Amino acid sequence: MRIADGWQDYTLIDSTDGERLERWGDILLIRPDPQVIWSSPRDPALWGAAHARYQRSNTGGGRWHPLRPFPERWQIGYGPLRFGIRPTGFKHTGLFPEQAVNWDWMQRVIREADRPVRILNLFAYTGGATLACAEAGASVCHVDASKGMVGWARENAALSGLEAAPVRWIQDDCLKFIQREARRGKFYEGIIMDPPSYGRGPGGEVWQLEQQLSTLVAEAGKLLSERPLFFLLNTYSTGLSAGVTEALLRLTLPPGQVSSGEIGLPQQRGGIVLPCGNTAIWQPNSAHQA
Repeated sequence: MRIADGWQDYTLIDSTDGERLERWGDILLIRPDPQVIWSSPRDPALWGAAHARYQRSNTGGGRWHPLRPFPERWQIGYGPLRFGIRPTGFKHTGLFPEQAVNWDWMQRVIREADRPVRILNLFAYTGGATLACAEAGASVCHVDASKGMVGWARENAALSGLEAAPVRWIQDDCLKFIQREARRGKFYEGIIMDPPSYGRGPGGEVWQLEQQLSTLVAEAGKLLSERPLFFLLNTYSTGLSAGVTEALLRLTLPPGQVSSGEIGLPQQRGGIVLPCGNTAIWQPNSAHQA
């Protein structure tokens, strides 16, 4: 497992009985996590200090329950990058902190390339990977179907001092966009893909990961340049193991080195690492693997 252990403004404090206790800057939040199947004693001093708790309803969905006063939005940093945080209606906060381990790796690859690098970030959410790649010197095409997420990503770019960085901000269905890019003859040295398990495009298009991922990887693979650096696929679906996504890249993309594994967050209490999804990485044969 590759561990995102470089955070100062975020901490996974504890987890038990389907919930995790996290510190986001100065704010403590309790959120559900279906992978937390263990039961361990809760320290009342720790859990009792939380500012809010997200609880699912029996009919689906859920909502935040404030426990102490806290701001509607605030900021945290990772190195030179800054991110706006705010609790959303789907338990999320606008950032997946475990992805920092992938940001660090991509930044290293981009800097070591020592040449112009173009990155395509698909399902780009609030721009964590986009900003990491831009800060490392790459030009980035950021694509997400949600207008709100693209706007949030641009806000994060401004917070990080990267508002003038060479980033194309695109609101579009990812598959349709990459097919148009292929017709336009556009190519990229790096492709990042972090698709949701289920979602809808801007025109109401239904996205189901297991049904469409193979096509999406095949179409996106056509956009790799003659001197590519990587193709990184991240998934959170419990129905797709790291081995499955590794096989998909190995069988779909040109011959190269493929690796895969879990990414995770170190937990302050209990000394465990919480698994937080899988990442599969394709690189050309001359590259050093993650």
